[in-house]
Amino acid sequence: MSSLNLDDFTDLIERPDGGLRNAAEERRERQDLPPGALGRLDELGTWLSSAQASVPVRPVERPKVVLFAADHGVAELDVSSREAGTAHALVRGVLDGASPVAILARRSGVPVRVVDVGLDCEPDVLPEDVVRFRVRRGSGRIDVEDALTAQEAEAAFRAGMALADEEVDSGTDLVVLGDMSVGGTTAAATLIAALCGVDASVVTGRGEVPIDDLAWMRKCAAVRDALRRARPALGDQLKLLATAGGADFAAITGFLLQCAVRKTPVILDGVVSAACALVAQRVAFRAPDWWIAGHDSGEPAQAKALDRMAIEPLLTQGVRIGQGTGALLALPLVQAAAALSADLALTPEPEPEQKPEQEQETDQEAEQETGTDGSADRGESSERDAAAGQSAAG
Repeated sequence: MSSLNLDDFTDLIERPDGGLRNAAEERRERQDLPPGALGRLDELGTWLSSAQASVPVRPVERPKVVLFAADHGVAELDVSSREAGTAHALVRGVLDGASPVAILARRSGVPVRVVDVGLDCEPDVLPEDVVRFRVRRGSGRIDVEDALTAQEAEAAFRAGMALADEEVDSGTDLVVLGDMSVGGTTAAATLIAALCGVDASVVTGRGEVPIDDLAWMRKCAAVRDALRRARPALGDQLKLLATAGGADFAAITGFLLQCAVRKTPVILDGVVSAACALVAQRVAFRAPDWWIAGHDSGEPAQAKALDRMAIEPLLTQGVRIGQGTGALLALPLVQAAAALSADLALTPEPEPEQKPEQEQETDQEAEQETGTDGSADRGESSERDAAAGQSAAG
């Protein structure tokens, strides 16, 4: 029997500090620029303050790109522009520094970590530090079979939790999350359709390199068939990930939840990370307060998931490439929000109101006549007492 109890996350995950968020908003109101002049950068700044429990906000100094990689058996149905079982080529592009996310990360000075949890290739094709968390080779075809066994789903989920702990313990202060997969958008559409209660056609997109109409119809049919298998598992989120997700989905879900436990903010990338976030929200309703969406990938399933979580993407640039690229493009906005929130000059505190000179002179004369402590009144009372005493003696 599994010792993993997902209900524990409900108690372990707290919302970012609401009191500090209020303090950050009050501080923003005292800055030279009027509130709202910076648009969503104001919102980002206060979000970071509450997530960091710090006013003023600290700079984001040690961000990290974390990419989860896996292959999906459903890709055998020609539902993707890429050939099934070739996600390892995407990983190699990142490791060689040739992919878009690698180029942007290098320019920005942001390290990239790639984690193989389910690639369909021999382990020795990639470095040891990349493959050490692998759960299995590829995943099952979710339209006709489970993606993972229950044991594999738990192992992948725990791997994601362990990775989150490693990153936080090493000093990572913000995670840029992404994935590299072939067939992953089909699994993501299935999970989001199941959790949002919509039909396959509503969530089925055309992928990174847009597929033609015939491929889209095959993909829609695959999502429809996988959705029939997924719906009975909605009451058990780990079972849902095993049924219709994959090793990368289970690992990312565990990673997101543990980042929330460790109070570490995350920038979500595309439809795969959005699907995992939606699953994680079902596990712990406070968890989405620790995440923001980097961009709108154009996938209808991503839009549906983000709307359900009330998360609005930061960028809309039509970037469909995945691999954390859109999320990394949003990182400078987050860093800019932190800098502006911390460094904008504050308006000086108003000085106490001064009375006119004539009123001050009048007050001083009155104090001299009567005494500020009532001594004049006490003096007159003493004289009356003395006179009364003499009269009695006579």
